[in-house]
Amino acid sequence: MRTVEIGDISVGHGLPHVIIAGPCVIEDAGLVMETAAELKRITSDLKLPFIFKSSYDKANRSSADSFRGPGLEAGLPVLRAVRDKLGIPVLSDVHTAEEATAAGKVLDVLQIPAFLCRQTDLLQAAGRTGKTVNVKKGQFLAPWDMANVVKKLEETGNHRLLLTERGASFGYNNLVTDFRALPIMRRLGYPVIFDATHSVQLPGGAGTRSSGQREFIAPLARAAVAAGCEGIFMEVHPNPDAALSDGPNMVPLADVRSLLEQLARIAAAIGRVAL
Repeated sequence: MRTVEIGDISVGHGLPHVIIAGPCVIEDAGLVMETAAELKRITSDLKLPFIFKSSYDKANRSSADSFRGPGLEAGLPVLRAVRDKLGIPVLSDVHTAEEATAAGKVLDVLQIPAFLCRQTDLLQAAGRTGKTVNVKKGQFLAPWDMANVVKKLEETGNHRLLLTERGASFGYNNLVTDFRALPIMRRLGYPVIFDATHSVQLPGGAGTRSSGQREFIAPLARAAVAAGCEGIFMEVHPNPDAALSDGPNMVPLADVRSLLEQLARIAAAIGRVAL
């Protein structure tokens, strides 16, 4: 398996799990900075590498009336400030080839949303930035189908790739996690991340918005670490019930430390890293 370097962080087999975390969407600059600072404190205490995540635009919303975020031009400076002031890498979603090129000038990691994971032009534009690309496996794809996604990116000369499992469609408004996907995707030669929060999402489950089952985030994250992955992705908010996007499937900021402590103990138990 390749080791992927992101600034001072190394992601790969046998290394400490990387934590990718932050609010679903940029609601305001103050909330973003405060959340990022607290997450940095927690992960630093636990000696876990950390990448901050927040989206400047959530283009795939259940309703046209749903909050999408400030957009590319207003959102990228917020993420740049987090990176520069706190000294941590930043990640956000990109949706078009043109957007990937612009965002690649600021972001450390470009994330390809699950519904766009087969969009060739987008993948190739993201790959050509030379930045790390994190691709979320589509809810409609088998894990072995990600081989085609990997090939599209490798053809750009970029081998700084992460692959993320985020559940598979299981009937209407429901997802299920097949943990076989983690070792299957690891065979493609790149670090695999488990998205613990979108895996408990109920897409469109609340009619004009998605719902979720927050109570299952912790058990799924624990299972993913035990099954073998290189990192955990989770959306975090100081008050998820008041969040403007994905509140039902976000982790309360106050609960993050205890969950990461559990994951560190499981990692140590299977011989991945020492406490």
